[in-house]
Amino acid sequence: MPGLHLRGLHLWLADRLLVGPLDAQVAPGEVLALTGPSGCGKSSLLAQLCGLLAPPLRATGEVWLDGRALHTLPTEQRGLGLLFQDDLLFPHFSVLQNLLFALPAGQPAPVRQALAEQALADAGLAGFGPRRPHTLSGGQRARVALLRALLARPGALLLDEPFSRLDLPLRAAMRAVVFGQLQQLQMPCVLVTHDPADIPPGAQHIALPAR
Repeated sequence: MPGLHLRGLHLWLADRLLVGPLDAQVAPGEVLALTGPSGCGKSSLLAQLCGLLAPPLRATGEVWLDGRALHTLPTEQRGLGLLFQDDLLFPHFSVLQNLLFALPAGQPAPVRQALAEQALADAGLAGFGPRRPHTLSGGQRARVALLRALLARPGALLLDEPFSRLDLPLRAAMRAVVFGQLQQLQMPCVLVTHDPADIPPGAQHIALPAR
């Protein structure tokens, strides 16, 4: 069955239950939004989905993507895109090189460059390709990181407060870019946010309680 499926997920901090039981189905192009107070396990849940959870946190349950059991696979084989609050751009690459690094191989170089430059233009960063990340503002780096995550064409996208470092006008514009791309690419998404305005219309919404 296409999409991302979470089955019986539980997240524990030592012997304390943080999240669960959690069951959800995220169809292609849909968004599952997770909200809740700080420390309730939202970001740790994303780490669990992509196989990066570290002790003393532990988890049980199943994660499926397009019929594949991701919970049995190492991180690099899960095919998930993950974007935390830190942009993690390659500092020795230009903005354009950061985007080209994410694009799947196999397309001619001019096509790949055109895709990257169009993504920059759509995000209000036309002409920024030659610049290095350290010359950008925090909001500009956040936009480049979002574009890089989308251009990698993962099977599903996991977003942790992706718009938090943008000012209000840019936040609205980037929401439109990101959620529009998710629809176009038919990519399921799990979004962690503190801001209800980040949740697109029609998204599933699960409010995690404090434990």
